[in-house]
Amino acid sequence: MKLGIVFEGGALRTTFSCGVMDALLELNIMADYIIGVSAGASYGVSYASGQIGRNYDIITHYTLDKKYMGLNNLLNPKNRSYFGLDYVYDTIPNKLVPLDYKAFEQYPGEFYAVVTNVETGKAEYLPVDRKDHTHRILRATCALPLMFPIININGKSYMDGGISDSIPYEKALADGCDKLIVVLTRERGYLKSTDSTVKIATRKYRKYPNFCKAMLDRADNYNAALNHLFELEKEGKVYVITPTSTKGFSRVEKDLNKIEALYKDGIDITKAQCDAIKHYIHANHH
Repeated sequence: MKLGIVFEGGALRTTFSCGVMDALLELNIMADYIIGVSAGASYGVSYASGQIGRNYDIITHYTLDKKYMGLNNLLNPKNRSYFGLDYVYDTIPNKLVPLDYKAFEQYPGEFYAVVTNVETGKAEYLPVDRKDHTHRILRATCALPLMFPIININGKSYMDGGISDSIPYEKALADGCDKLIVVLTRERGYLKSTDSTVKIATRKYRKYPNFCKAMLDRADNYNAALNHLFELEKEGKVYVITPTSTKGFSRVEKDLNKIEALYKDGIDITKAQCDAIKHYIHANHH
């Protein structure tokens, strides 16, 4: 049996997933395969390293810091991102809230982050490099258009994985996961629409027509992927965990009460469904 887990992105909405991760760790449920998109991959690292509470620490102590996120970072020619890249991906994991690299390296499973190739507009699935203490691949999976610079890895240009594959459950199933938990960061019933920033983004990235097409197609592809996911859930092939509600919660949320409530929602839902999750994992295939 190969247990996989998928973490959707959503910037600070992924606080919900951090609650789910911590509850799973407390329940001794560790996947053999992790695949994350954007913040889902970044925070998923603490799940793989078994560090309960680490993500919550980072979110509550540092996201309100202007060095972490804010317009000054975007206007800084050395950074060109709404997020302070070296602060988020170097200072925090290496100095302020240390990642347990030894535990992360010893995680016996596979760990992938989804990135979008800017030239092709297609998803690529990169194994997260556990020896890279500057987290280049995590920067790439999180690189939201307009909010981040393009990230180059091995001569290829990458941005946010959510543009090409927001919920990479098909990849997890193709990689042989016969049990799969999928953690979403939107409540059931949510449908994605194309917002006005996409039109701005297509102007900015117009020299990359495939990437622009991927951005314009994203909402339709996302909604189709969700429909199929919920079909698989009905058939008992996947186990889906969703927040109660994310209405009024911004992807760059700064209200600590809202952040705490969403984190707690992740813990409470996972613990309430503990028996159902364990039953799903251990039930035989039909």
